[in-house]
Amino acid sequence: MPLDMRFGAEDLLRIRFAISPLCETHEAVRTLLRTDRHGYHLPWLRRMRAAVAGLDLSALWLLMPSPNPGYTPDFLGPPPQSSLAPFEEELARVRATDPAIAHAELAKSLACTPGAAESPRGRAMLADPAAAVQELADVTELAWRALLEADWPRLRALLEAEVAYRSRQLAGEGLEKLFADLSPRITWSDGTLTVRTRARFLQIQDLDGRGVLLMPSVFVWPDVVSAYEPHWQPTVIYPARGIGGLWHEPRTGRALARLLGVNRAAVLTALDEPASTTALAHRLGLAPSSVSAQLSVLRDAGLLTSRRHGHQVLYERTPLGIALSAGGPRPG
Repeated sequence: MPLDMRFGAEDLLRIRFAISPLCETHEAVRTLLRTDRHGYHLPWLRRMRAAVAGLDLSALWLLMPSPNPGYTPDFLGPPPQSSLAPFEEELARVRATDPAIAHAELAKSLACTPGAAESPRGRAMLADPAAAVQELADVTELAWRALLEADWPRLRALLEAEVAYRSRQLAGEGLEKLFADLSPRITWSDGTLTVRTRARFLQIQDLDGRGVLLMPSVFVWPDVVSAYEPHWQPTVIYPARGIGGLWHEPRTGRALARLLGVNRAAVLTALDEPASTTALAHRLGLAPSSVSAQLSVLRDAGLLTSRRHGHQVLYERTPLGIALSAGGPRPG
């Protein structure tokens, strides 16, 4: 059923993007439970088997109703206050949750799963919500360290490229086109953003001048997540572009490697989305200085363009670079 988010004039001025390592951690944990999310992430899931076996995620999973839709406490992944806060800063906000808010949201979440509130762990959470907050924060931190921290540069690069793309889209095509293109589950009409979530009932949310936070996610596909409690910033978490190739190492055609050299060809081939020098270095396992040198040569040859985005310089292929990287045989 849909969530209708009703915009006023001030809300249109208060639309922003953010990236959240904390929310990605919880969506990764949820993906372990949801087989309908596995398709794009099979290489990651295979790699994480040993790590998952060593984790006790039962406290988080109790609050992630599956397979039926339900509510997960918002305090576990509060909408970010900045465009990209460090994981440690986001986790500190979780640890500082008001116990009264935690109790209300825990009770709402546990009620979604028959018997959860009456289980020993559910009763303990409701009896001492302050302790439950700290336990859940501890489990979240363990999940981050085991499942995402090592891969975060790769995920962050994809999410930053998504935000850069949407910013250009907003500037060049307008808000209506931006909303229409985020996901088939999102539509815009007559000042209302309709988000088709997994909820079983129609929800209506007046934004009341608070605007909306748009947050791309690697793991949320095929869903779109929203419907935060009223005291939180209205937020829409939607699937980022480019996740199909996220876990596949770039393969460079032999002919292209002979033409450009192995490292230069690898850099050109890896730029399926705009990326920074640091992100490419992480992705390719090369020194940043080497990647920087290759990028300069490729840009001078007319195969790449560069532009500044915040504190970073992002590189992307020109039409000539796209045509060149797409041609040639691939190694088997």
